[in-house]
Amino acid sequence: MNMKPVFRLSLAASVLALSAGLAQAQDPVKACLITKTDINPFFVKMKEGATAKAQELGVELMTFAGKIDGDHETQQQAVESCISAGVKGIMITASDTKAIVDVLEQAQDNDILVIALDTPLDPIDAADATFATDNFEAGRLVGAWAKGKLGDAAADAKIAFLDLSASAPSVDVLRDQGFMEGFGIDVKDPNVIGDEDDARIVGHEVTSGNEEGGRQAMEALMQMDSGINVIYTINEPAAAGAYEALKSFGKEGDALIVSIDGGCPGVQNVQEGVIGATSQQYPLKMASMGVEAIAAFAKDGTRPATSEGLDFTNTGVNLVTDEPVEGVESISVQEGLDQCWG
Repeated sequence: MNMKPVFRLSLAASVLALSAGLAQAQDPVKACLITKTDINPFFVKMKEGATAKAQELGVELMTFAGKIDGDHETQQQAVESCISAGVKGIMITASDTKAIVDVLEQAQDNDILVIALDTPLDPIDAADATFATDNFEAGRLVGAWAKGKLGDAAADAKIAFLDLSASAPSVDVLRDQGFMEGFGIDVKDPNVIGDEDDARIVGHEVTSGNEEGGRQAMEALMQMDSGINVIYTINEPAAAGAYEALKSFGKEGDALIVSIDGGCPGVQNVQEGVIGATSQQYPLKMASMGVEAIAAFAKDGTRPATSEGLDFTNTGVNLVTDEPVEGVESISVQEGLDQCWG
């Protein structure tokens, strides 16, 4: 029997198998970034950070965004697309932190690492990791600053809350409740917005996290009580809208606005006196850490660790103001501009 043809066939099959293995090994790691919108400067910077880190590490990055803040359906479709594409990791800032969990569980069932950026899922352990600002602390800082700035007048304040959306995602609840604790308001259920009974609170309105929403929300609250003198806003675009509404009432000099974000336009608004103080967060850092975590997971299954004493990885927060108050740590506007985004 002539064994040479059999040997050649066997050798050829081995070479093909080895080539296929090498090709598979050389396939780039795929990852997805899904943000709430692609308009808000916060998410623009997040995308920049993820894109730069992906290029550095050779990760193939796909990006998706909702049409508006609160667009859950588009985000769900994006997760499904990422699963079909065979990605190793999904980074998401969820618009609906509860409703998105089921489809993200499908991703995890496909051995995909799920990372929440900025906005923790509900429950938080529905994600494999969370890279975020300590949003409760961000709210507490601006609340404590506002209370300190008002001094004795804080006892008679009239407070407007400009929140994010009716679905009350975790970031919305955490910032809102953090402000209350910082200002000295009795937080009833820390997981619920609007259950407090402090007479100083005029009301809550949602803004969709944008300027037009902030203007409309502020107009509605001013119609309830034109004497509002403290305004908490979920973010700086909403704060800019609130200021425009105050101007339309001739009240722009009568109210103290505080916010959270730390984008360059927002910090400039602090510099110009539109916003009294803002808590600065760092979206580029969140996103770049997320890409690093996905690359490590793809390499050897490593999963990110949480910050000590927390159930997420804290990416930092600083209060930005040029009017510091005693007992509330802050950085200057110039320092905020040096670190801002957008």
